[in-house]
Amino acid sequence: MSNPEPSLSEQQQIRLEKLDQLRESGINPFPTNYNVTHLSSEILADESLITEDHENAVRVSVAGRVMTRRIMGKASFFTVQDSEGLIQVYIRRDDVGTDLYNTVFKKLTDIGDFVGIKGFIFKTRTGETTIHAEEFTFLGKTVRPLPTPKEVENEAGEIVRYDAFSDKELRYRQRYVDLVVNPYVRDAFIKRTKMVQTMREFMNERGYLEVETPILQPIYGGATARPFKTHHNALDMPLYLRIANELYLKRLIVGGFDGVYEFSKDFRNEGLSRFHNPEFTQVELYVAYRDYNWMMDFMEEMIEQVAITLHGSTVVKVGEHEIDFKRPWPRIPMFEAIEKETGHNLYGKSEEQIIEIAESLGIHIEKGMGKGKLIDEIFGEFVESKLIQPVFITDYPIEMSPLAKKHSNKEGLVERFEAICNGKEIANAFSELNDPVDQRRRFEDQARLRSEGDDEAMTIDEDFLRAIEYGMPPTAGIGIGIDRLAMIMTNSESIRDVLFFPLMRPE
Repeated sequence: MSNPEPSLSEQQQIRLEKLDQLRESGINPFPTNYNVTHLSSEILADESLITEDHENAVRVSVAGRVMTRRIMGKASFFTVQDSEGLIQVYIRRDDVGTDLYNTVFKKLTDIGDFVGIKGFIFKTRTGETTIHAEEFTFLGKTVRPLPTPKEVENEAGEIVRYDAFSDKELRYRQRYVDLVVNPYVRDAFIKRTKMVQTMREFMNERGYLEVETPILQPIYGGATARPFKTHHNALDMPLYLRIANELYLKRLIVGGFDGVYEFSKDFRNEGLSRFHNPEFTQVELYVAYRDYNWMMDFMEEMIEQVAITLHGSTVVKVGEHEIDFKRPWPRIPMFEAIEKETGHNLYGKSEEQIIEIAESLGIHIEKGMGKGKLIDEIFGEFVESKLIQPVFITDYPIEMSPLAKKHSNKEGLVERFEAICNGKEIANAFSELNDPVDQRRRFEDQARLRSEGDDEAMTIDEDFLRAIEYGMPPTAGIGIGIDRLAMIMTNSESIRDVLFFPLMRPE
């Protein structure tokens, strides 16, 4: 017998003993492969497989986990769960053999074990499509029991569930268990994948090139955020996990591509919340000879298509709201949105005047915030959470947007928009700054903010400046948060619900 560790539970020790018994019976509890011909969903959807002519019936072969068992003597019922769902199996001693049935199936098989079933399809008296097993193959022994819920009928005739795997933190830590015992969880991740595929196809159809750019960067840039820092031993130099891929994609526009995009893993050394994970996914797209007005048209058309693909409609249920992605979306200048909610017009105000207004509104002010951060705090506190239906907030102050082009006719502003939905930003976009002299000045302003204590301000990237000194055409760029958009499209309360393995504190 395998030596059970003292820390193992009684159930684990019993299963280890069963593992040894399987081997002693000449059965390999972990074989290498199994020929699957049908998924459960295919069988349940194909009525032609059901026949009373058992001799000439089509044989199917399925594989999956045993999830329930009803032992009844010489014959039993059990259910198998594969990647598509559950299907019932009927197994008889006379069909599979006495030893296999009495010993392997009844005594050595547990809930959660992987098995293969070969047989024909019939319907029970209650009308349930069922596989009549002719062969039973053991495919994988579970040593740790699954936390399967129990259903009990109470005195009122209601079904009550006990021991459900419902603790949120445990589900995030053990997503592999969550997916098995709460199969509905898969739906959010399947929708997320379809969402990304729809966006990729939308951009590919328009001729834009999907590319890859470095994750490890000698200088981080493209956003205002704290980076994760590491060290490269061979080159004896610091490197940073990228906070954005913007500056590399713009280099490709300089190099002559008219449209490039990347679905990128980005990393920001920030706190955890329902809307923030330090490792996250976004797609960034840059298109030459376009501006932010064109990009608004492009985004609302793409996201409208995502909603239709996932839900068959532009309307998506999110919590207590029904959000309609049908275009066109409203376009509201930032200062107009702030004035509507606070009564204060911040346009043209000095930093001192904005500090005074922020204090009157109860905004907590920290040293080194600067004009841009103060405006951002006011917007976040009084406006953003009220924007439920998709909307473009446009024309940001220059202090908030060091990579955006100056507005063509509004002094002190830039051609920038954020797409906001369900009270949170889901996209950020600019008419990209392609004037190298202006860009250097903006970087220097950011460096000044860093020296005053803003550790999220950008650093000067001399190679990027050199690139645009070679000339960059007018360009529109956008970054769309995949995780936040997935939250909306799957009606999920937390970003952790759309990440297979969110970052958690150590157990």
